[in-house]
Amino acid sequence: MNILICIKQVPDMESKFKINGEGTWYDRADLAWRMNEYDEYAVEQAVRLKEQVKDADLTVLCIGPDQVTEAIKKALAMGCDRGVHIADPDSAKREPIAIATMIAGFAKDKNFDVIFTGMQSQDRGSAQVGVMVAELLGIPAVTTIVGFAYDNGTVQVKRELEGGSKALVTATTPVVLTCQLGLNTPRYPTLPNIMKAKKKELLPLAPDVGGLGPRQETTACAFPEKKGGGLVLEGEIPELADKLIQLLKEKTTVLA
Repeated sequence: MNILICIKQVPDMESKFKINGEGTWYDRADLAWRMNEYDEYAVEQAVRLKEQVKDADLTVLCIGPDQVTEAIKKALAMGCDRGVHIADPDSAKREPIAIATMIAGFAKDKNFDVIFTGMQSQDRGSAQVGVMVAELLGIPAVTTIVGFAYDNGTVQVKRELEGGSKALVTATTPVVLTCQLGLNTPRYPTLPNIMKAKKKELLPLAPDVGGLGPRQETTACAFPEKKGGGLVLEGEIPELADKLIQLLKEKTTVLA
């Protein structure tokens, strides 16, 4: 069984963000970096599938500058067999279709049975790359999966829908699956596996978007505007009631 897992390195969401000099994205300096959280669930599910079928080969792919190899190494330590690094320092400027084109270009002649991706990235959040990869490869995609089972070339997944509903979907391989939070519990790489990961193959590739030019442009990026702070009323209950009524009359039309 041949399995591909597509991951992305993103800033830790607890980092202190600044807008870059062009005003079009965040400044990459002084940020802590990690594997995209959704992708951790994709890696874990791929490793569990390998443990189930035994005869499986796991390739993890990541696009970005040299530093993304740290995310690849974590996936290797979790249980993937080899890594592929598409070395693209401009990946943050790429549209989802360009990222999907690079992934599909790598995967088209590899006969992958299952391609796992995260549902979306934590920084851009487009949730488009996985389904675009499936379209470019001409295979089905099932998105937002929160449950997974495999049996003899057939996958049965549970999808998360709006309003807390779930849908059961069956598909035959090859298939692309995008993973939602809660699908499983991602494992922590052990020290022995971290050491083994250093000896696993890490293949560098040049980016190839197949001549696809930009279709859109980010003109500006900004933090949300700060809203006014709340007002805390203190005192005895009758006094608070009078203050509240007065404020509602002065600042709203509720009592008009």
